[in-house]
Amino acid sequence: MRLPRRNFLHLAAGAAALPAVSRFAWAQTYPSRPVRIIAGFPPGSASDVTARLLGQWLSERLGQAFIVENRLGAASNLAAETVVRALPDGHTLLLITSVNAVNAMLYENLNFDLIHDIAPIASIGRGPGIMVVNPTFEAQSVPEFIAYAKANPGKINVGTAGSGSMLDVYGELMASVDMVRVPYRGAPPALTDLIGGRVQVVFDTFAASIELVRAGKLRALAVTTATRSAALPDVPSLGDYLTGYDASLMLGIGAPKNTPPGIIETLNKEINAALADPVVKERIANFGYVAFASSPAEYGKLIAEDIEKWAKVIKFAGIKPD
Repeated sequence: MRLPRRNFLHLAAGAAALPAVSRFAWAQTYPSRPVRIIAGFPPGSASDVTARLLGQWLSERLGQAFIVENRLGAASNLAAETVVRALPDGHTLLLITSVNAVNAMLYENLNFDLIHDIAPIASIGRGPGIMVVNPTFEAQSVPEFIAYAKANPGKINVGTAGSGSMLDVYGELMASVDMVRVPYRGAPPALTDLIGGRVQVVFDTFAASIELVRAGKLRALAVTTATRSAALPDVPSLGDYLTGYDASLMLGIGAPKNTPPGIIETLNKEINAALADPVVKERIANFGYVAFASSPAEYGKLIAEDIEKWAKVIKFAGIKPD
């Protein structure tokens, strides 16, 4: 049967519009089933707990479960690739951290591009790293530590979680200090050896070390941001001693590219509402993070700036993936 030309063109136009209609329908009914937040870090880590806190808020506000799924492997690249390959309907989200920004320049053969393949939704906050030593270590301050390191080149062992990890790149920013990298499978074993005296310093995430510092098992020499942290106000910042030093861990939420704008706007609105809630803000602050709201465009700019910053560190220090 031959169709009249007018009917044929009408059907063709309708077929071409189907993807757009589907995306509109997704946005109108979102969320229609449980949502997965894919995290590249183990359960109990600060980023994981923060994601669960946010997931609980979103579950209550949007009427569907937001479940954190820990997809470990390849320095969080596996988690990112899982989201990149997911259906862009808002039901698979990525917990983005500065590790993703580091990886964007550290790994040359990634199967995705963080900027182009992940749609930014909203920032959650930033938190400092922390420079910790064994309480018996003779240096009592950053200037004393630097003086000791210069007097004893190559004799300070710094525990890291492998090339390109935040524990690694925090230390690389101290370019004038000659230290021996000792890689570990994550922060916990590095801290165990620091407490045992087998390494002399660790640049760790704030949340992982703060209780050890408060308990007196570790001594904090500085936080890695340009200014002090309200969670440890008596601990100086590395910016107090090293001009221009400013390093922090970024947290945020992203989705696969082509996720409908309506879904992104819904999530952005609810995440920003969570960050304005005093109870949520306080709980985030307990991990040393400073919560702040953003638009998707503003968050995309923050991701790009984070990638650019760590790219310079990686190039200067000659960091290569393990």
